[in-house]
Amino acid sequence: MTEPSVIIENRRIATDEPPFVVAELSANHGGEFDRAARIIDMAADAGADAVKFQAYTAESLTLDSDREEFTIRGDSPWAGQSLYALYQDAATPYEWFPDLFGLCRKRGIIPFASPFDRDAVQMLEGLDSPAYKIASFEAVDLDLITACAETGKPVIISVGLCTADDIEDAMSAARQTGNTDVVLLQCTSVYPAKPEEADLLTIPALLERFGVPVGYSDHTLGTVSSAAACALGASVIEKHVIDAREPPTADSAFSLTGPELKALVEACRTAWASRGSVRDGPTEQERSSLAFRRSLYVTTDVAEGATLTRDNVRSIRPGLGLPPKSLPAVIGRRASRALHAGEPLDWSMVLPEDGE
Repeated sequence: MTEPSVIIENRRIATDEPPFVVAELSANHGGEFDRAARIIDMAADAGADAVKFQAYTAESLTLDSDREEFTIRGDSPWAGQSLYALYQDAATPYEWFPDLFGLCRKRGIIPFASPFDRDAVQMLEGLDSPAYKIASFEAVDLDLITACAETGKPVIISVGLCTADDIEDAMSAARQTGNTDVVLLQCTSVYPAKPEEADLLTIPALLERFGVPVGYSDHTLGTVSSAAACALGASVIEKHVIDAREPPTADSAFSLTGPELKALVEACRTAWASRGSVRDGPTEQERSSLAFRRSLYVTTDVAEGATLTRDNVRSIRPGLGLPPKSLPAVIGRRASRALHAGEPLDWSMVLPEDGE
């Protein structure tokens, strides 16, 4: 069976390729272009494959309203802020994007972004963005998905909050444009998410149901969940990154620093390599170890014609005698010659039973 795959710039995204690691810059520039540039350098130095930005204005996401529903409530790192103020503070200025994309390309790392309206898609098309990411909260915005898919570029969709029907709708919106290059990302839209909320078994289920590459947008703390996702078939890993936790930003609490990102890249690629393939029997490297398996050996001297018993034949290492499963067939038979302690047992040393 051919692995489902998508090409993003020069990288093939599929389970039989090393994971495509995306460093999510998000709001971690803290309003400073130089800090965004440092994060790009950090991501490249750590071995990430891509840096992802978010292309929005506060107006493209929400309204500047004092109604209660426009204020963030509950157990959230942004509780008490208005949506408009949060997005206004966290937004990446559009005038930065040409230089940010240029810095990425200079460092050999792929730049792309999450747009949040058609104007952002148009701006990113002007920069020849090689892919588009739909954030989990926008996965139900079929017009936005359509706008991204109409570019003909791969569309990566986070499915946090989504039902199976939501995912079907999103896939249909993309495919109705003629664009079949879709990647789904398992995601838990909590910041930060607990590992037990990751539900990584969704990854193989999405692979089987939708037949497209599947990845994981990781909001947990640390690197373990991302590595586990790769072992389960994730071909894309997305993780928020930051140059330093101070000064803090809207996303700094659940973002990885440079050394942590490097560790994540290494762990994900090791987990992917560990998947290997389904096999039956020893590998070529294991064959030399077959000699150290258990087998049947004569453990005390046995006279010719004497009965073989559990006192004079045992299953021990090394593996040069009969296989241990032959022990019941050996016990009770007679020795065809004098046997000596330490000899590996073979059938020539055992007389056949009457009638054989």
